[in-house]
Amino acid sequence: MPIAIALHGGAGTIIRSEMSPEQEARYRSALQEALHIGFYILQQNGSALDAVEATVRHLEDCPLFNAGKGSVFTAEGTHEMDASIMDGRNLSAGAIASVKGVKNPVSLARMVMEHSGHVFLAGEGALAFARKMQCDPADEAYFFDQFRYEQWQAIRHTDRFQLDHTVKPKDSLGTVGAAACDQQGHVAAATSTGGMTNKRWGRIGDSPVIGSGTYANNRTCAVSCTGSGEYFLRGVVAYDVSCLMEYKNYRLEEACREVVHTRLTALGGDGGLVAVDGQGQMSLVFNTEGMYRACKDTEGETVDIYR
Repeated sequence: MPIAIALHGGAGTIIRSEMSPEQEARYRSALQEALHIGFYILQQNGSALDAVEATVRHLEDCPLFNAGKGSVFTAEGTHEMDASIMDGRNLSAGAIASVKGVKNPVSLARMVMEHSGHVFLAGEGALAFARKMQCDPADEAYFFDQFRYEQWQAIRHTDRFQLDHTVKPKDSLGTVGAAACDQQGHVAAATSTGGMTNKRWGRIGDSPVIGSGTYANNRTCAVSCTGSGEYFLRGVVAYDVSCLMEYKNYRLEEACREVVHTRLTALGGDGGLVAVDGQGQMSLVFNTEGMYRACKDTEGETVDIYR
């Protein structure tokens, strides 16, 4: 069975002329490193679930992206992270939201799936579970980034919030995610984010919501989304791709394009997704100027940023 993995690091107004060669090289290197980590697991007959978790963990550890270490500041000057993971073999899923002080939120989401008896934990309850599972902690200093701090300071005393993919590319950091197919034809997906700069009231986007930001089903595909979360929530975007394949017999690419370029656009939403089906076919689709993305199968690999 063909193996394949696709990942993203955020979508938005990403224009080549506004990106320095050094910045572009850093992004491409980070994407490629994460890609190779996930693909190596698949090559060694590892599961799609292990591959997407390891890939997203690596992106969470990279300060270039708005997840884990690179998470943005909330209105209170803290970091609240969301993540989810789903196994296409049996539709098992785990998700966490509004979590602080956890180094790798995607791994906590997997622990929720495998050890809690639940699907979705949030806030203090999720942190209590993390402590019980001895999930790797990280203090506030670990998440501090000078650029992130300045980004927050610019809008902290206003009612504004900021989605990373709406700012200039040199400042652009985004939700991360991956989808994969292993040698047994099983698929899985995972997504992780720090949300939006200056977010208030415990705002949660689509990333931890099964069916909106993440979905995986062996009968169809695995999907991880990035973009304006409120629109992905309303459009139930990840599940919508799967539904078109399951009930309308769409091919993967056809379903992804229908959802991102027609249905999401009709709602006024911008962003993109990466998806992989059980035959190892991949689709990386977005309706913005660019999306940090990479994919690899036995035929080769691609790492790209721009449209």
